Amino acid sequence: MTLREWFWILFLGAVWGGSFIFNALLIRELGPLWVTALRVSIGALGCWLFLFAMRKPIPRDPGLWLKLGLLGVLNYAIPFALFPMAQADLASGVAAIINALTPIMTVLVSQFWVNGERITWTKTIGVIAGFTGVAILASPALQAGGDTRLWAIAACLLATLCYALALNVARSFQKVEPTALTSIALTGAAVASLPVALLAEGVPRMVLPATWMAALAIGLISTAFTFQVMYRLLPLVGATNFSTTTLIAPVSAIILGLVFLGEVILPSHVLGMVVIFVGLMFIDGRLPRLLGLMR
Repeated sequence: MTLREWFWILFLGAVWGGSFIFNALLIRELGPLWVTALRVSIGALGCWLFLFAMRKPIPRDPGLWLKLGLLGVLNYAIPFALFPMAQADLASGVAAIINALTPIMTVLVSQFWVNGERITWTKTIGVIAGFTGVAILASPALQAGGDTRLWAIAACLLATLCYALALNVARSFQKVEPTALTSIALTGAAVASLPVALLAEGVPRMVLPATWMAALAIGLISTAFTFQVMYRLLPLVGATNFSTTTLIAPVSAIILGLVFLGEVILPSHVLGMVVIFVGLMFIDGRLPRLLGLMR
């Protein structure tokens, strides 16, 4: 990958790490289904405003709209509901750490996908290193005996599987203009999420200003903007390389916790970050080339 592509990988990972903090703020007043519904609805609105402002073409094929809507359910509605649902019994940092297993899920799914990316020895080492780094990051929370209930962990793992499937499905829509793709997919997620949230959790009530700010931030920044970038970057770097953004999220969560919540960075956190970045460099192939292990 180029340095520019690396920048966007790191940027997206950092922003998506912050979304776990937004989730934690939102679930103080909202149920997890409304967290999802608001996120995808605000995100969809932001994308449509951008699409019309840029005068991008809108696909007319109803079949394409249906497929993109279903992609939105898989990539947005389901995982966006699973994470805040799990965070009722799981610390935000732990949820972000589990989310970092997405590259492993993506590598596994890609092996069985038609024309999927085949694993190489460098990617294998990179994924193992990334997983090891995530385990090191998780070790303080596990040693502290945090509330890591089995069902919540399973919900987060299911979300990573949804992401892995969606990343491979999205490759078939490379010819669709990214702004339109994101707008339609988020609209599909909103159409699916809103009635479910209303029926299951009733009319939402938000009183705290922080809740409103978190809803706007997670909808416009963590969703509308980042997924515009995602669908432009994905065809360039591939599903496996792109999924490494989830290895950045735990690092982002720890740093944001230090800056905004006064949390302490432990030596294990620093070591975990280093190991994760080594894994990223192996997946990219840059470190093996630097070491003369491949040409």
